[in-house]
Amino acid sequence: MKVARDARSAAVVINAGSRRGAAVHGPAVDRMQKAGVPISSVHQVVSGAELAETLDRVVDDGHDLIVVGGGDGTVSCAAGRVAGTDVTLAVLPLGTANDLARTLEIPNDLAGACSAVADGKVVDIDLGRANGRPFLNVASVGLSAGVTQALSPALKKRMGPLAYGVATLRAYGRHRPFRARLEFPEGDREPLELDNLLQVAVGNGRHYGGGSMVSPTAGIDDHTLDIYAIEAAPPWEHLKIARMLKDGSFINNDRVHHLTTRSVRVATEPSLPVNLDGELATATPTDFTIQRNAVHILVPQSSTSALLDGRRAPQE
Repeated sequence: MKVARDARSAAVVINAGSRRGAAVHGPAVDRMQKAGVPISSVHQVVSGAELAETLDRVVDDGHDLIVVGGGDGTVSCAAGRVAGTDVTLAVLPLGTANDLARTLEIPNDLAGACSAVADGKVVDIDLGRANGRPFLNVASVGLSAGVTQALSPALKKRMGPLAYGVATLRAYGRHRPFRARLEFPEGDREPLELDNLLQVAVGNGRHYGGGSMVSPTAGIDDHTLDIYAIEAAPPWEHLKIARMLKDGSFINNDRVHHLTTRSVRVATEPSLPVNLDGELATATPTDFTIQRNAVHILVPQSSTSALLDGRRAPQE
């Protein structure tokens, strides 16, 4: 399938609870239909349970294209449902951060995103797994989980991307340092013991947290996980690191440990919740793996984020 117009049938699933989901539902469907996307099924959902049930249903109905509108958590849920199948996913970035769209170079505006669905090309991207649960951008423990807890839906709708800064300040004031042990099942690295930590993150994609970069070399099609750990430090040291998050150069800071691998087990003391693309979905100890070329997804013709090389791996 070169463009969405070649699909047999398309289903649209929009999370009405996302920041822009309820407002753009009708206009998005109209734009795509006028552009020739063969939409035969439209669904609005308002909860995570309803989202999962609806995605399972539209996959079972045999649609070969599913257009998902919502934030990164919504898209990750959909990616987990279609991983390893011939179903193609398309994204309408309607959340607060929309980091997957940033990674894949999908426009954030409605008209541009709908055009990317109608006229885009298909690529395949990797899918991260944390204790079997899917994530596309980044999984993390520590400060970022506190940020997620502080990011209420009301705050995100009221402040948009600025909500991340407010939530980060709140979480930073409550944070308590922790210990972590990193083990590498494939034996490519020696186990790593780290103490007095602010955060550990495991990246599958390139962007997270409203535009921060995992590392300058991270990619969603490189079949590796980028891992970084930030040590606790005085606030001014963390401010220096924060200033370098946008371009990923923070990994060169002396208080940051960075490495790449295909799988890692992260155990922490104490046990901590794990943030998967903005959702607290599991807890440490956590086994992180990568499912290579797992998801077929539509991106703009000009996107250089990934290729269609078709060499898939089973879930690992």
